[in-house]
Amino acid sequence: MDFFDLNKKSWQWISLLFLAFIWGSSFILMKKGLEVYSYTEVAALRMSISFFCLTPFIVKYFKTIERKYWKYLAIVGIFGSGIPAFLFTKAQTGLSSSLAGMLNSLVPLFTLLLGVIIFKTKFKANRFIGAFVGLIGAVGLITSNGIDLNNSNLSYTFYVVAATICYSISVNIINTYLKEISALKITAISFIFIGPPVLIYLFSTNFVTTTVNNEAAAIALFYIAILSIFGTVVSVILFNMLIKKTSGVFATSVTYLIPIIAISWGVLDGESVNYIQIISIIIILIGIYFINKFK
Repeated sequence: MDFFDLNKKSWQWISLLFLAFIWGSSFILMKKGLEVYSYTEVAALRMSISFFCLTPFIVKYFKTIERKYWKYLAIVGIFGSGIPAFLFTKAQTGLSSSLAGMLNSLVPLFTLLLGVIIFKTKFKANRFIGAFVGLIGAVGLITSNGIDLNNSNLSYTFYVVAATICYSISVNIINTYLKEISALKITAISFIFIGPPVLIYLFSTNFVTTTVNNEAAAIALFYIAILSIFGTVVSVILFNMLIKKTSGVFATSVTYLIPIIAISWGVLDGESVNYIQIISIIIILIGIYFINKFK
């Protein structure tokens, strides 16, 4: 498509901002789902709905994938979508959103470190500088109003950190071994490895009973469906496209922008913005600029 060209930096930035908006809004959608369903049910529902949405593409592309790519697609499915879905919903049962957001900003750093150490990615100092600058901005943004550690169960930080490592593994696999496969094929086929088992698990829970007996289940399912379609299917396809067209570090720098979206929702809800937040946003954008400038 000539109009949407990820070879152009303008579209790279537009895509990054779109992903930040979608994923920055996902925490509130998970929260709404958790008001009715358990964290495992929310995660299983998210993956199951996403699997059904991707089924037509799975059928279409199933026979087009060479056998040598299957093991890498399995890793992408399990580590890029499956495991993090459960880790993040678990984390939200005992962790403040501000602390979770700060920890989520570790993704670009883990992507860099794993890329250089394990996947033998070429070391580029400017990307490391950009990643650290962006992390500084993200920390400043999230802590601008302070973090009340008394309201956070710090043991739950493990789940977010583990999720960021999973994302980093998936990004490096795509960047290293799946360059020749389209983002849509990667997303669709990778769900073969998580869709069926998660769907079976879902119906072993109290999901059906809760849905039938809880009056709030319908609206909760609606929120989870939005989370699945936009927060997983659409965003993961776009994210994988961005990885292939730019770099894993630039694509994962979306995690620096997610707190900005959270603050924007707060402003729309009548909250104020302070100077520290504005300065932090500028620092984040400078960091991302460095990451994408020196590719």
